[in-house]
Amino acid sequence: MQTYLVGGAVRDKLLHLPIKDRDWVVVGMTPEKMLDKGFKPVGKDFPVFLHPETKEEYALARKERKSGRGYKGFTFHTSPDVTLEDDLQRRDLTINAIAEDKHGVLIDPYGGLEDLKEKILRHVSPAFVEDPLRVLRIGRFAASLGFKIAPETMTLLEDISKSDELEYLVPERVWTELEKALSGKYPVRFILALQRCGALKKLFPEIHALFGIPQRKEFHPEIDTGLHTIMSLNQSARLSNDPMVRFAVLVHDLGKGTTSKDKLPAHHGHEERGAKIIDKLCHRYRIPKRYRDLAVNVSKFHLDCHRIQEMKPETILKKLEQLDAFRRTKRFEQFLIACEADAKGRAGFEDREYPQAKYFQKAFKVANEVITLTLQNQGLEGKALGQEIKNKRIENIRHMSTSYHQ
Repeated sequence: MQTYLVGGAVRDKLLHLPIKDRDWVVVGMTPEKMLDKGFKPVGKDFPVFLHPETKEEYALARKERKSGRGYKGFTFHTSPDVTLEDDLQRRDLTINAIAEDKHGVLIDPYGGLEDLKEKILRHVSPAFVEDPLRVLRIGRFAASLGFKIAPETMTLLEDISKSDELEYLVPERVWTELEKALSGKYPVRFILALQRCGALKKLFPEIHALFGIPQRKEFHPEIDTGLHTIMSLNQSARLSNDPMVRFAVLVHDLGKGTTSKDKLPAHHGHEERGAKIIDKLCHRYRIPKRYRDLAVNVSKFHLDCHRIQEMKPETILKKLEQLDAFRRTKRFEQFLIACEADAKGRAGFEDREYPQAKYFQKAFKVANEVITLTLQNQGLEGKALGQEIKNKRIENIRHMSTSYHQ
């Protein structure tokens, strides 16, 4: 029984990154022989087994052939005569087509080691184009590793994007790749890769529509809304590792893509328009509700956060209530980070302070200090209790504001 460690485990080991999962390829075996050795079958589309002790996945070496549309349109062939090189050849990138034997010897038939050294994402074979999901995977690897995409591989990504194959991707798989990209060190590279190969327009037309849309120069020296989105996403990566924050920043200005040309470069009402677009986008790709709710809040209220120091205490409390800050404290904190990323995602503003977040956070803190139990002990209940809580909160915010501006 010849077994080889393959794929991401080998790649990450060579890059000195944490290894999440260890996958193995088995050469020269049949499903029956694997069962005889105590392995437990788990694969539906092709033979994959769990090791009886380690529970790690062991897959029989296989070849694959395109047999239909989209991600699932493949048939697989396994037999004892399928070689390790055959199995590695069906993989997407050379850096994922390196194997390691039980002695620690590396098998690298397609030049993955050199591409790791040069930090290049390069396809293994022309069969790369048969799986449209690879457009997203390459973008995701660019986001997580910071590697460049080889020119010849970018050409294949463009070919896939020009075809209708992207239309057959399972929505949940699109979201999975986007979420992983947003969790990477360089999430901007994912968006730029998709934009460059033409996939952004097909998969995320709402984001693609932002490029080329002008904004008022006095507020946005970079002018282009797409560029502002990229700069803001970059800032969100500096400020937080949270993919929820990064997603909210990525989509915070989608409403600007629908502004009438005769109204440009102003974008009145883009906040509410954007919230509706976000809702549709999240529905289309089955994006979790917690992502959607934060993103909608950022779209609706990011300009209010920028102007929070100019607002009256009554208005500040109203914004806190609209944001549901008293019940969703963590989400309110995420909201503030997203707003800061938006403010700093402008040419020349990258390293400026953003005191609005601290001010808004302080207002929330003093408003949240109102003790409901004390007011109840004073005999207040129902509407009277609610009104007194509101009055006390406004009073605390007013006192905070006065102290802050002195």
